[in-house]
Amino acid sequence: MCKLLIAFSTAFFSLSLYGQQLSQVSFSSGSNLDYISFITDQGVLIRVSPEGKILEWGTELLSDRGNYYAPRLQQFMGRVEYYDDLSDSAFRGKVRYIGTCTITYYGAQESDGRPGKIRSIGTALFDYYNNFADKFFRGKIKLAGPLELTYFSSFDDELFRGKLRAIGNTPISYYSSFDDKAFKGKIKSIGSVPYLWYSSFDMRSGLKSGLYRQNVGSITFILR
Repeated sequence: MCKLLIAFSTAFFSLSLYGQQLSQVSFSSGSNLDYISFITDQGVLIRVSPEGKILEWGTELLSDRGNYYAPRLQQFMGRVEYYDDLSDSAFRGKVRYIGTCTITYYGAQESDGRPGKIRSIGTALFDYYNNFADKFFRGKIKLAGPLELTYFSSFDDELFRGKLRAIGNTPISYYSSFDDKAFKGKIKSIGSVPYLWYSSFDMRSGLKSGLYRQNVGSITFILR
């Protein structure tokens, strides 16, 4: 009986941790951070903008043509509740529960541009670069759970400025202003995974080598 209780507790704890982990990082045009996604213990993806706003939630729909997912999430049909009219003005009307996952926000009394931004998704806490940070990442997510997000600053190549530089221990590099016009500014590598793009001399465009959905560490990186 004791072993059964220990096994159940371990499974429950693992499931809770799973629900707090960052699941996806998505880039638009193979270059700019579009959103990050957390997944709940019910398998619901919650997409969050770089500035800490919930964009949508639901589940991914896989195409029968292969490893292709619909850009929009399928609607979650479970419990969804919102903060009521008696709540703090900074998060009144914002989503409060998605299934079993609780979402909180910074209140109106907060400083440094935080009011209304996500404070937590489940037990994963969020923090942001303040108003004194470099203008290219001021107000963007600094911490998403245990992971730190860093960005290129005003002192970097003009094509890099404001782009995601690293998430946790995973660095991200980009092709520079001196590279071919067809792919300059696009992602060159994520961690140890390289990305090659068709050049302006090729008869086609897009990725030449690499995957549009690539798992690096415990995170799925998506290029759109």
